[in-house]
Amino acid sequence: MQSSNSHDATGQQHRTHNENIDQQQSARRRSKSADEIADAYADVADKLARWRRLDRLFAGRYRRRQFEHANGRVLDVACGTGRNFRYLPSSSEVVGIDISAEMLAHARSELDRLELDGAVHQMDAQALDFPDDSFDTVISSFSTCTFPNPIAALHEMERVCTPDGEILLLEHRRSDAAPLAWLQDWRAESHYEKNGCRLNHEPLETVEQAGLPVENATTAFLGLVTTIDATPR
Repeated sequence: MQSSNSHDATGQQHRTHNENIDQQQSARRRSKSADEIADAYADVADKLARWRRLDRLFAGRYRRRQFEHANGRVLDVACGTGRNFRYLPSSSEVVGIDISAEMLAHARSELDRLELDGAVHQMDAQALDFPDDSFDTVISSFSTCTFPNPIAALHEMERVCTPDGEILLLEHRRSDAAPLAWLQDWRAESHYEKNGCRLNHEPLETVEQAGLPVENATTAFLGLVTTIDATPR
């Protein structure tokens, strides 16, 4: 026979689990507008630029592995401060777009510093102002978590990519480690409200929902990081 303390502990676990699910679903339900996302990143653009070395330590190896073989004319969607640029082949023609003018100011400086052939433009990833089949490779990193409509953004990436091109993504996701996943679920709603980032999203599910053929997908770092290689239909 179980004690009342055991019943109380079990009940508390169920309540906590349900609260985490509610927070996760709430963060998924509410989507900030593109203008709200732009405002959020305008406030942190300078800080993110200063964290460039820290990003190299944590994400540099993943960026390099995913983007070092990008071919031809490359579009970096939601390029932010230009952190992917240094990992692209020097022969690439790079075009970066982002919703935040403040982030793009740093991205433009990064292009100049690396002496890369390229340009950056302020643009909504969900409505790219490029003709169909404009780019040989489309890349994006840690971005599908922020798009108000990530499926629309993925469809735009597909539209502007050449039929024989590649769409290369580097994303964060809900961890495979239960304690970290619990923390992500617990913080999901408040993190989204503050930063416009869905902390516990599943990018591979989003890519599959968008209908893009997935050629390869990997996870690393306790499942927190994922790479996805997709192609246009």
